[in-house]
Amino acid sequence: MSSNIPLLDLNAQNDPLLPELRAAFDCVATSCHFILGPEVDAFEKECAKYIGSKHAVGVSSGTDALLLCMMALGIGPGDEVITSPFSFFATAGCIARVGATPVFVDIDPVTYNLDPKLVDRAVTTKTKAIMPVHLFGQSANMGALCELPSTRRIPMVEDAAQAIGAVSRVGNVGTIGTFGCFSFFPSKNLGAFDDAGLVTTNDDALAEKLRVMRAHGSKPKYFHAMIGGNFRIDALQAAILRVKLPHLDSWTKAREKNAALYNELFAKAGLPSEKLGLPKKVETRHVYNQYVIRTKRRDDLRKHLTAAGIGTEIYYPKCLHLQECFASLGYKDGSLPHAEAAAQEVLALPIFAELGEARIGRVVDEVSAFLKAS
Repeated sequence: MSSNIPLLDLNAQNDPLLPELRAAFDCVATSCHFILGPEVDAFEKECAKYIGSKHAVGVSSGTDALLLCMMALGIGPGDEVITSPFSFFATAGCIARVGATPVFVDIDPVTYNLDPKLVDRAVTTKTKAIMPVHLFGQSANMGALCELPSTRRIPMVEDAAQAIGAVSRVGNVGTIGTFGCFSFFPSKNLGAFDDAGLVTTNDDALAEKLRVMRAHGSKPKYFHAMIGGNFRIDALQAAILRVKLPHLDSWTKAREKNAALYNELFAKAGLPSEKLGLPKKVETRHVYNQYVIRTKRRDDLRKHLTAAGIGTEIYYPKCLHLQECFASLGYKDGSLPHAEAAAQEVLALPIFAELGEARIGRVVDEVSAFLKAS
C-alpha cells in the first residue's frame, strides 16, 4: 500500500532548519529577554520590508491582530463592520467582541472573497470598517473595493491571515487598507511554533497606537492613557520566524508550482467542470495557503480520500452568518447563497511546499477515479 499523504507535513519544512531554530532558541533563552525586545524589533523590520509596509507590529495571534485593529479604530456598540461569511470564525468574532455588529455580504463564487458590488450596497451610516478576507492565499478584489465611492472614507482592515506574500492588482496584501492582519499559526505559509501574528500599517500615528495598546495601553510603564490588552508577540516566536522568513519566497514558489501541476494533471484527466471545480488565480499572486477544489460530491470524495490515506480539510463547513452565536442577526438559510454553496462543496487538498510531483499525481488519480466512477 502506498504511504499516506498528509494534508500538511511540518517536519518536512522544519527538519532542515533545526540547527538554526535551536540556535535561535538558545539565543533567546540565554538573553532572558522573553517579552518584546531585540528579536521582536528585528522581526518587525524584516516583515515590514518583506510585505512592503511602513510599519509592522508583532502581536500574539492573527485573532488578536484583528481585535487590536477594531480597538484601535474605536469600534464598538452601535457600529457595523462589513465582512465575509466564508472565513475562519475570528474574522467575525473580533467584530462581535468589541460590541459591534458584523454585516455579512455574499462572496464572489470564483475567488471566495467579498463581492465588491454587494459591499457597496451594504454600507450605511453605521459602517465603521470593512474587513475583506484574502481567503486561501488570494487577495480580495482590493482595486474594486477601494474605488467604491461609499468606501473611500471607511477604514479597511485586511484579514490577510492566510495570505502573506500575496499580491493584488493594486499592491501587496497588507499594504492597501488601513491595516493588514497576518497570522503565523503553525499551519500558515510562514508558521511559528505557537500562536503569533502581525499588524501592518503605513500610518505613523496608528502604528504607535498599536504598539501602546498591545501592552495594556501603557506608556510610560504603569501609566495608561488608553485601554489595550496583552497582545505582545513572544520573543521566542519572533526569533523562530526570523529563521523561517528568508525561506518564505522559495516555499511559496513551490506551492505555486504544486498548484500549477494540480491544474495541469486535472485538466489532462478530462473531468467536466460540473464535476470538479479548480481554484482560479484572478489576482497577481496567489500564495496557496490552501489548494481548494469544489464538487457536489465533496463529503463522499473526502471519505474516499481518507480511506486512501490522503489528508484533506473542509474550510469551512458552516458559514459565519448561520452560526448559532449570530442567530440574533436574523440571517437564514439561503440568505447568502454563494457562500452557503461553497460551504457544502469545497475541499482542501495537500499543497505544502515539499509535497512533490509523485504525491500530487497520486492525489489527482484518486480524485479523478472517484469522480469518474460516480
